Amino acid sequence: MNFYERLIKKETKISLIGLGYVGLPIALAFAKKVPVIGFDIKPERVEMMKNGIDPSEELPPEAFENSNIVFTSDVEDLKSAGFHIVAVPTPIDDSNMPDLSPLLAATKTVAEVLKKGDYVVYESTVYPGATEEECIPLLEEISGLKYIEDFKVGYSPERINPGDKVHTLQTITKVVSGCDEESLEVIAKTYELVVDAGVHRAPSIKVAEAAKIIENTQRDVNIALMNELSIIFNRMGINTYDVLEAAGTKWNFLKFFPGLVGGHCIGVDPYYLAYKAKKFKYHPQIINSGRFVNDSMGFYVAKQTIKKMIAAGKNILNSKILVMGVTFKEDVSDIRNSRVPDIISELKSYGVHVEVVDCYADSEEVKKEYGFPLIKETADDYDAVIVAVNHQKYKQLDENYFNKITADNGILVDVKGIYRGKIGKMSYWSL
Repeated sequence: MNFYERLIKKETKISLIGLGYVGLPIALAFAKKVPVIGFDIKPERVEMMKNGIDPSEELPPEAFENSNIVFTSDVEDLKSAGFHIVAVPTPIDDSNMPDLSPLLAATKTVAEVLKKGDYVVYESTVYPGATEEECIPLLEEISGLKYIEDFKVGYSPERINPGDKVHTLQTITKVVSGCDEESLEVIAKTYELVVDAGVHRAPSIKVAEAAKIIENTQRDVNIALMNELSIIFNRMGINTYDVLEAAGTKWNFLKFFPGLVGGHCIGVDPYYLAYKAKKFKYHPQIINSGRFVNDSMGFYVAKQTIKKMIAAGKNILNSKILVMGVTFKEDVSDIRNSRVPDIISELKSYGVHVEVVDCYADSEEVKKEYGFPLIKETADDYDAVIVAVNHQKYKQLDENYFNKITADNGILVDVKGIYRGKIGKMSYWSL
């Protein structure tokens, strides 16, 4: 009897190590089919999930219903599982270098409970080769078991998009890979239990790793092009969104838009690929250039705002600006790796008083992460308002609202162009 048959008969379990916005949906999906152990190193998060609360605020309470799952922060509980899925963050450090410490810590945890016949599948985004070069040797060293002979390893990159209720684990084709033909089939059949769209069997672990990392690198480069075009068109006095709307009438025009590029994926993954490329004596110019452009956009938005204020006769040192939105993308509560703080820090460097509001973010988390709190109520004397994140709630606002919260000659800066064509009298600018 192979592992998959044992799993179907509920003679073994699946474990999820890391229950963030990626790991928790996977854990709950499997828990509708087979027994699952959900493991997270933070006991307070575990207690929330035991009570049917998603700490990432992505899943409703009903998502926890009818689930055969045990939430725990005790490593001992993982021993009853035979299929371990690692879904922990893979961030970058202050020098934009890969930080594999969460991944290696999770690997050590799995290695402590690894048994003969077990499977370990990584979902965390890494550079090609990381699973085999960094994780597998650690599994062998700590467990005392031999790779392939005693345990199998695979890689299946996550494709979950925070805040997206349409493209979910069930509806997106899952890329899977294994260390040999047997493991590939077992891993593929296991994921087919929960992925309605089916799976794509990659020929190797490295191919699967590379496929994931270029998905976000491609988006990053394309958005960087749009950001660069917006800078050029701004100097020409042309609205970028008008240009993109016209160009988008051609069937093969790719519809990317300018904006701030943050979060855990698009703003991070290209650095992993660039890091690995340099190991092979290649310096990726397009990837690095795209990263430079996108990482600079927050500062660019702030400077353009200051220019608009000067043109309106504002005294910059005594001015007051409201920034609306601080999460890394629309309609989510996650603030990690947001680029909005770049706008705020640049504005403050000019001596501007900046207030920040967000209908999703937690003020204490923002204060801890970035050093400034969120205000509870807006004033009525802002010299400029910057709508930095296009939350659905903000899309419903109109010029009358912005007139009420701004002083005379108020300026509206619309990063994502959501009010284009809707502002008549106010001074208006967008990317």
